[in-house]
Amino acid sequence: MYPKIDKPYGAGLLKLAETHPELVVIDADLSRACDTGDFAQKYPERYLNLGVTEANMIGVSAGLALSGKLVFSGTFACFITQRVYDQVAISVAYMQNNVKLCGIEAALTSGSNGATHQSMMDLALMRALPNMRVYDPVDAVSLNAVMHYEADHPGPAYLRGIRKSGPAILDPAAAADPCKALILREGRDATVIASGIMLERALAAVDELAKTGIEVRVVALSCLKPIDEETILRCAAETGCIVSAENHTVIGGLGSAVSEIVGEACPVPVVKVGIHDAFGEVGSAEYLAEKFRIGVPDILAAVNKAVELKKKYKN
Repeated sequence: MYPKIDKPYGAGLLKLAETHPELVVIDADLSRACDTGDFAQKYPERYLNLGVTEANMIGVSAGLALSGKLVFSGTFACFITQRVYDQVAISVAYMQNNVKLCGIEAALTSGSNGATHQSMMDLALMRALPNMRVYDPVDAVSLNAVMHYEADHPGPAYLRGIRKSGPAILDPAAAADPCKALILREGRDATVIASGIMLERALAAVDELAKTGIEVRVVALSCLKPIDEETILRCAAETGCIVSAENHTVIGGLGSAVSEIVGEACPVPVVKVGIHDAFGEVGSAEYLAEKFRIGVPDILAAVNKAVELKKKYKN
């Protein structure tokens, strides 16, 4: 088990407020879910809760950015991507406004809310927008690094947030550049590239595989756009096969991005662990991981499949 960091998004905003007087934080009713209550209490003049008006929130965010503010706007991931996609595309991405969109409870982390609140395709939607940087932080440390990086780099960004608490897996010094993929375990038989909550599961799976003699490299990847092509291609060349692991549809997310890169420059088998063309449902984290095949056993099976494919096409 890894140590936990409480309220990483809210704590990150409080830290940024000390060094960025231009910071403004906006919510759309869900301040409790976004852990922004402490920020609102300490900096009431720099905080707006606009209620259940997500499209309006994007317009207000863009306007404040045009007036020189650094804007972090947050709500559930499904609302800040799917519900307001046109506003995000035109008022944020097209105009290259300095707005940072934070999606809380992304995909199957929103277990109790069901399909209407589970953003299976948020990363794919944001990846498709020109000018938009896209992040799925692998832990609370990387979320903090993403927030600090984005505060110092003007322009649109979408980041998945972490509600309540998140694991501290990465070393803060190593995670300082969130656009760089990190190799956490070495291995020669296969590579697992994991984003978001899937990193912890990938590490657990690789520990099990090591007992069977399969040596697997583990890569923590928090930034989907711009993506670290160099590290991905090096892993493809050195291990000969890749498994992508994501809490997201396999269409348009991490697995698609990895496949696009290796398909052009270093073709190797890529096996995708993720949600296969489905909407979600209500359930516990354990139930949903099993139902939608994004658990530790699914990563184990994917690695074994990737290794077999490597042998098949190598001969």
